[in-house]
Parts: sequence; structure tokens; C-alpha cells
Amino acid sequence: MRTKVSLSLAALLTVVPGAGTTEESLAAKLSKSYLELFEEAPRLQFSVTEIAAMRETLKRSEKVCVDRYKQEGKEHDQNLNQLQGELERTTRTITEVKRQDLHCKIQTARLHLSHARLLEKSSVPILYQNRLAKLDLIEKWPAEKARIDDEIRREAQYSRPYSNVKDIGFREVGKGQEDDIKEGQKAIDEMRKLGMLPKEIDEPKVREYVVDLAARVAARSDLRIPVKTTILDSQEINAFTLPGGYLFIDLGLLQAADDEAQLAGVIAHEISHAAARHGHKLMRKATIASIFYQAAQVATIIFTGGSYGIGTYYALQYGFYGLGLVLDLNLLGVSREYEMEADQLGVQYAWNAGYDPSGFIRFFDKMATKEGHVRGASWFRTHPVFYDRMMNTQREILFLPAKTAMIEQTTAFQQMKKHLEPVVKKSLTDEKAKPSLLIPESDCAKPKFPEDDNLCAIR
Repeated sequence: MRTKVSLSLAALLTVVPGAGTTEESLAAKLSKSYLELFEEAPRLQFSVTEIAAMRETLKRSEKVCVDRYKQEGKEHDQNLNQLQGELERTTRTITEVKRQDLHCKIQTARLHLSHARLLEKSSVPILYQNRLAKLDLIEKWPAEKARIDDEIRREAQYSRPYSNVKDIGFREVGKGQEDDIKEGQKAIDEMRKLGMLPKEIDEPKVREYVVDLAARVAARSDLRIPVKTTILDSQEINAFTLPGGYLFIDLGLLQAADDEAQLAGVIAHEISHAAARHGHKLMRKATIASIFYQAAQVATIIFTGGSYGIGTYYALQYGFYGLGLVLDLNLLGVSREYEMEADQLGVQYAWNAGYDPSGFIRFFDKMATKEGHVRGASWFRTHPVFYDRMMNTQREILFLPAKTAMIEQTTAFQQMKKHLEPVVKKSLTDEKAKPSLLIPESDCAKPKFPEDDNLCAIR
């Protein structure tokens, strides 16, 4: 069986012809955060030719990496077919001990196949998209920053959409929000009836903190209906809203956030979708089952146990492609327009609530560079990464009136994290006990996957 693919930056640069010290230096910059690059880019001296060469290096390196995982998937598929053939040929004659062994090998082969496909089709492309976005930042931000500075000097920023940030709460960004409440509740009822929502987290101190934070952000937004917050018992790192102000936050998101500004930034982004009625607009465009009301919901449904019974945490993740549950978000009418509008409004709402508005950028960057590739996969299926989003978000931050003592971290957030620890432990324990489609044989050894390696991608 092929061993896992894990190439360092140095290895990648040796794979790609023409790589040298300049590319190594530029590649090192791509390991920096977005906020660091926004600060440094105007002072960097890389030429157009050097940047173009790195862009080609990244594209070729991605192909090398994707092809390797594609080949690995083929080898796992061949191994799986051989094992299943052996089971079929010998099923009448083998001992029960041998049968158990074959069951475990088949189960492990299925999971490894799903894992390789996840890397090939999702995780590796996401990581390279992130690097290409940072390369675009290095190339384009200096000129964009000069334009922004000029707009501020001329006060031209007041002509942008939603420039009246001093009127947040009194302006109309999504007329008819109250009409969405019934639609959202209907969607939730239907999802619960079909077993498509994880159970809720009922730890009172965690719930009280999150509900209060969401209410504080919503009170400083353009949402004119009550926000109704639910914490889902899901290890996925994600959040989503349904029409009518229904906000769902996955347990994994609370684990992943490093500070209150990051969490507030994500919540503000999701509240923006409700305020601007993006879910309602997506409902009208949907061409698949009526329950898929919003793009963010897709990953949550797929990564939920419930009636789909996908099972334990690692099977839950790696079974995504194996079960053929990949959906094209374009089917739901998802567009850059909605995400970028929510980025802008979300930054404004976080700022208006007193939070460091760069929290969303910092969380976005963490998800692309530090979090495990599997747990973060759904975040990028529902929050695509590209330079325009990061640039427009930073642009909006620069346009906002300066405030002092913006909140980044709080004692309340840190206390919530402590109360979260036993909740997470119980969630993982309960997940292992659930029946599973991908793990019908519960007595097999748990397969090992390269959760935190560099995935054949530039780190």
C-alpha cells in the first residue's frame, strides 16, 4: 500500500523546474498571515516576472500534489476491490476470525479511499487557492492600498454601498425580514423531521455565553428581527443562518476560535446573511430539494449523523466523498455577490459592536493555514477563499471610522472555552457510540490519517 504523501516546501520547489532562491523567498511570504501581508506588501520588491513565475510554480505544484492523491485513491480502490473479491470467494469457508479481519480491512480501505478523494478534490485545492490569493495580495495590494488612501483623502468612500455606518440599525439592507421567520421555522421543522440536524448542546454556561454574544452583535446590526441562536453538537467548524434570523453554530467552531473577536466576526458575517435576506433569495434560486435553503446548510446536513447515520467523527469526515454527497454550491445560486456583501456588512456589525473587525480575517486565515484539513473542509465549501474577499474586507476596515479599545479577547470567552472542554469530550464519546454506515464493524482498529501533515502543500 502506498504511504501517505507529505512534501515540504523545499521538496515541492525541487519538484518544479526553475525554482530558486527568489521563489523560496516569495514562498516564505506566502506562509505569512493576510494581516501581515496587508502590512508588508507595499514594501515588498518582487517583480511582475517573479510573481508570475511563482503563480506557475503553485499551479504546477498543485497538479503534482493532486495527481499523487489521485493515484493514491486509485491504489486504495484497487486494494478495496481485491479485499471484497477475496471475501466473496471465501465467504463459505473462512473462519469467523478471518471474516472479522477481512471486514476490518475492507472498512479501513473504504475510509482511506474517501480520505484520498477528500484531499484530491477539496483539501489540497483549498490550500493552494489560499496561497494564490496571498500571491495576488502581494501583487495587487500596493496599488489597491494607494487607491484606498486616495479615496479616503477625497472622502470618496462615502459613495460605496452601505457607507452610512453611523446609521446601522436604522437603514434598510433587507426589507421584509419579518416575512422570513415563518419560512425559516418551516425549514427547521422539515430538517428535524428528516433527521438532518444534530442535537443541540445544552451546557447552560456555554449556551448562555454564545446566545448573549450573538444577541449583542445582532443588536448592533441591521437585523430587525430577533436572532435565535442554536449550538449544534457537530465537530464541523462552521456556522450558518436560515431565513428569519435562525443562527446555528457548530460545536467545532467554538473550539476553533482563538478569541472573542474571531467568533464575533463569524457571527456578524452570518447575521449579515439574515439581515440582507440572502437565504430568502437563495430559496427562490434553488433547483434541488426545497430543504436546501442556504449554501452553508449543505455541509451541515452532509456532516450530520441523524438519519444518515454516518457515524464516528473520522468516518463522518472522510465519508464525504465516499458517499457521493458532494453538491455543487452553484445549484443553490451561491454567488460571490452574497458572500462579499456579507463580508462587508459583517465587518461593519463587528466594528459597531465594539470588536476588532479584523477578527474575521484572522479566523479565515487560521482555517486556511493551521486547522486540520478535514475539520475545516466544510468552512471553505461554504466560505470560498479568494483574494477579492480578503481585499474588500480589509478595504472596508480601512474605511471605517477609527475606534479605540476595540475588543479582541475577553475573560468571558476564555471561561466559555473551559466550560466547553467537557462538552467536547462527551460529544466525541457519544459520536463513537452511534451506529455508522461507514463503520459497520465497531471492533476494528481506528485508521490513522495525516490530519496535521502539510498535505503536499506549501505551508
